Amino acid sequence: MNRNRRIFVIVFIAFTTLVVLFTIDMARRTTAPWNKRREVERALPPKDGTVADTMATDTLLNP
Repeated sequence: MNRNRRIFVIVFIAFTTLVVLFTIDMARRTTAPWNKRREVERALPPKDGTVADTMATDTLLNP
């Protein structure tokens, strides 16, 4: 294999690996359209009227 072909193969593999890694990262951070409703339900408080005390679990405020 001559020098130019070897450089091309190395650059091609590096570029393809980089694109695959970016794609995986974007896929992890993105919510699928069919899961948007569940994401909203998790973000909103429960509809039964109960309120969770978030200050009770905060250990930074305890001396």
